[in-house]
Amino acid sequence: MHVSQIEQVRRFNRTVTERVGVLHDHYLSRDRPIGEARLLWEIGDRGQDVRRLRERLGLDSGYASRLLRALESDGLVTVEPHPEDRRVRTVRLTDAGRAERATLDRRSDELAGSLLEPLNAAQRARLVAAMAEVDRLLTAATVTLDPVDPDHPDAQHCLRSYFTELRELFDTGFDPARSLLPDAGELRPPRGLFLVARLHGEPVGCAGLKLPPGAPAEIKRMWVAPRTRGLGLARRFLTELEARAARHGCDVLRLDTNKALDAAIGLYHSAGFQEVPAFNDEPYAHHWFEKRISQG
Repeated sequence: MHVSQIEQVRRFNRTVTERVGVLHDHYLSRDRPIGEARLLWEIGDRGQDVRRLRERLGLDSGYASRLLRALESDGLVTVEPHPEDRRVRTVRLTDAGRAERATLDRRSDELAGSLLEPLNAAQRARLVAAMAEVDRLLTAATVTLDPVDPDHPDAQHCLRSYFTELRELFDTGFDPARSLLPDAGELRPPRGLFLVARLHGEPVGCAGLKLPPGAPAEIKRMWVAPRTRGLGLARRFLTELEARAARHGCDVLRLDTNKALDAAIGLYHSAGFQEVPAFNDEPYAHHWFEKRISQG
């Protein structure tokens, strides 16, 4: 990253914090700082698991507890153990909390309008479009890629979602029992690895890498949740797996895919993969790809 990029990000952060009022203890002219207001909005009408709430907002447990205690003391929320698992705490809005959230929503609309009002129509359109792009890129930057065991619940969630989608997309349907699924041991170190993408703690994608001794590395079971497509996660998976294969000493990276997956095929071509003759007997594959990678 160039120093000018860092400086621009910091300048943007200063401008935004000033204009949206986060520097004030009485956010939106209410008797609470922005942290408490944001928590009220995130809890929503249906309530939230406290742990999920912390993960969603990136809060440590101590700070989240202080915020919740302040909201409880004001009579805006209740925090109670889950009826089926007392280790899990659930936070819900009271009637007063719902009324306060409605007030915050109204004043947030007014604040947004005050940012747009001084601008002409063309400037408003540019600002809103730029904000949408910033939102998309910041969301992409929030996603983590974590190595997990293939039997981890998040990995299994992704794989089940992936197989369900393939059954709907393929002309012949998809039966995992017919596919050349890698054994879980092939996706565990040192024979391989399995990555799960997480957004606010929720699994939103996966990809596996086989690292057979004396043979090319192979990408398996790459999937991105529909709601996070457009964030560049598939390309990020490819880049990360290529780097890991290279560090492992591999100089060739392979994958296969089905003809129905047009977007994936286009991605592989743009990422430098070349179509090659079939190198396995995968019954659901119509295209086989290979890429020479640098161990440097």
